[in-house]
Amino acid sequence: MSAPGGEEPASVPRWSVPLADVRLPPAAVSAATEVLEGGWLSMGPRVEEFEHAVAERTGSPFAFACSSGTAALKLALAGAGVGPGDEVVMPSLSFVAGANVTRELGAEPVFCDVISEDDLTLSIDSVERSITPQTTAVIAMHYGGVPCAPELVDLAASRGVALIEDAAHAIGASAPPGECGTWGEAGCFSFFANKNLPLGEGGMLVTASDELAEMVRLLRSHGMTTVTWQRHTGHASSYDVLRPGHNMRLDEARAAIGTVLLDELDGWNAARAEHLEALRAGIGPIDGVTMPFARRREGRSANHLAVCLLGEGIDREEVRERMRAAGVQTSVHYPPTHLFSAYRGARADVAVTEAIQERVLTLPLFPHMTAGQRDRVLEALADSLG
Repeated sequence: MSAPGGEEPASVPRWSVPLADVRLPPAAVSAATEVLEGGWLSMGPRVEEFEHAVAERTGSPFAFACSSGTAALKLALAGAGVGPGDEVVMPSLSFVAGANVTRELGAEPVFCDVISEDDLTLSIDSVERSITPQTTAVIAMHYGGVPCAPELVDLAASRGVALIEDAAHAIGASAPPGECGTWGEAGCFSFFANKNLPLGEGGMLVTASDELAEMVRLLRSHGMTTVTWQRHTGHASSYDVLRPGHNMRLDEARAAIGTVLLDELDGWNAARAEHLEALRAGIGPIDGVTMPFARRREGRSANHLAVCLLGEGIDREEVRERMRAAGVQTSVHYPPTHLFSAYRGARADVAVTEAIQERVLTLPLFPHMTAGQRDRVLEALADSLG
């Protein structure tokens, strides 16, 4: 059957080892089915239950389920007062969402560097150089689930700027300041289909700020003082609109799945750690490739990504194509944001990022990976570099 427009649908590769793979436990499927059979689908009691569970897990007074991690970032920046004329400092080696929502709020992204080839988290020195009187916030992204340097907390406080954590990779990660997501004014999690807690779509914002929480509560649902569930249950009969907002709500089915998956998270993250260490050990003898984060800071990683760095002069796309032919899916985390057409010309302090950007390669990693699949990844990588 032809796709809309008369074109044949593209064939999906038959991966022997996909980049990510989701297996929902029966309890999660049952929870979603119960919601679908119950008849109430939009934000309601299951969302509240999920929010309470995340708040309890992270130790945050407030948690707000959102339609995506991107929505959580936009709500966090808006709640922190980011607007026209402001600057937001963020890593370039990150997903484009942070830069996009900054521009949507009328502010300008300022791109900073990672620490080194061995540590792809945010460089404190680069952040400090990038802060100006126009800086309103710093987005600290916990790359691959590895917590950023805790010194970012004191740096942001000393410079009087909001620290917003992009914890899309880092649910379950922690370091001396506490659970990732709780270090600054707000933390933003993603529940996209390839994340450690996969709901397909969705996100969560956590905060300890009463003022930011009230702003997020309004902005998430059109600036309205009550939501549909409150009116459905008779706790309200009307609403006012206090300021312009958006629909950034999460639905009940995904929230029900999320509450169940929270119980699986620690086990899944531990399995990721085991697979990651096995891949690291297997990559050690292979010429032309290394893995970052060999030297560990204090803290617990969520082990979201299996990222390696190819040797200088190696054609990454050729390696990827050879691995694709062997049935092993790869990716790149990330094309640096400052190199995209929309952000060329933005202020950027990114010497290390530019030095490694054509060498970054992401290998498959997921909790139920088998030893055979790990071996397949290593074999394909070695053959592709041979």
